[in-house]
Amino acid sequence: MTVTTGPDRTCPTAFRYWETKDTPTWTKRRRVFKKLTGHDLFPTDEQATALCEDLFAGDPVAERFVDEVFFGEIGHKRGREMVTQALEHGIDSVPDAPDSMRELFAEFENVPDWVDRDLVELGASVWKRWGTMLFSVAGVITLEIYTEGAVAMPLSLAGGYAGDNALRRFLETSRFWIDTSQPGALFEQGAAGRATAMQVRIMHVAVRKRVGDHPEWDTDAWGLPICQTYEQMTQIGGSTVPALSLWLLGYQTTPKEIRALIHFNRYLGHLLGVQPRWAPTTIVETLQTVAMTTAARSWDSGEAGKELIESFPAAFAPREGQKGLKKLRARYNHGIYSAYTALWMMPPTRKAYDLPPAFPWLMILLARWPLVTVTELLRRVPGLKQAHLELMDRHRESWWKAQMEGRQAEFDASSSLRR
Repeated sequence: MTVTTGPDRTCPTAFRYWETKDTPTWTKRRRVFKKLTGHDLFPTDEQATALCEDLFAGDPVAERFVDEVFFGEIGHKRGREMVTQALEHGIDSVPDAPDSMRELFAEFENVPDWVDRDLVELGASVWKRWGTMLFSVAGVITLEIYTEGAVAMPLSLAGGYAGDNALRRFLETSRFWIDTSQPGALFEQGAAGRATAMQVRIMHVAVRKRVGDHPEWDTDAWGLPICQTYEQMTQIGGSTVPALSLWLLGYQTTPKEIRALIHFNRYLGHLLGVQPRWAPTTIVETLQTVAMTTAARSWDSGEAGKELIESFPAAFAPREGQKGLKKLRARYNHGIYSAYTALWMMPPTRKAYDLPPAFPWLMILLARWPLVTVTELLRRVPGLKQAHLELMDRHRESWWKAQMEGRQAEFDASSSLRR
């Protein structure tokens, strides 16, 4: 079920890194990057090999639990009740917990030695400071990788980010971002952030199993659905990449804050079952990982990727029955997210799909830049930092509730595939 593409280097066939890394285009980019930074654009061959191997790696501890409980005799309903009980009151409060569940919670509750709580909390505070801009930038930069079948096919088969479901699932993800970035959210028993992380972990395992068994999934081409490598890319998509991207709009995330974001996302990934063979821990290493996965692209997602990419901005358009302020808000969101796709997607990628025009909405982003920049400077004034954090936290909660219109995030692991 694997394909060897070089000495001791195993990759799925659609992950074309070893074939493209030394082409003239990438050789030129490496030379420029080296001149500017003093570092290679790509990871070492040993690190790259680990990333390739992790394209076939999942979450064996959580998979044993899901197989035994959610897909076994206990079932989804009772399994979810047991998980909720253990999250709120500890695993010992679930007397009938099977060994697989006790193993899962032992791993979940163990804080690795490398974790620096102060760094985790600093990284979380950056997410909070970004407010709804975290949702915007993280949502849009993800579209770039939907050109890859390995990423797009699980989402397409599950249906969460496609068609009419796109907004609902995006708002569930936004709830995840909110819950996990509250103070103490990843450490305190009963905290919403830990509960959300475990629910998402279980959901990923359930989807991985269903997609992996589906006839449309090509293991030789793509490896394992929702594999360690692409889950780790999600952690980078919550740290270095959005931090640098948001500088275009005036958000001044410092190198110290970016390093904290990397650490925060690495620990969050640990709670989600992301335990790769090699984890980037520096700004340069995260950029090297992004460069590697970019060079490896095969643009093979076809109609699945097209639906996912085009569904995202369309999800914010006014819906039937919306009137007045709700319709006006939806029109604004649709326009501004169209502008974000122009700002943060590569032009060739955006051109390949039917996306709404960014003009005149890009003008709003330009007009906001001075205000954002001044706010970023003022937040450094003693006494204003906490007030700014609280304001942005209230704003993102208000935005989320307005979009949800009374619904709640479910993170449902029981849903069947759409086809």
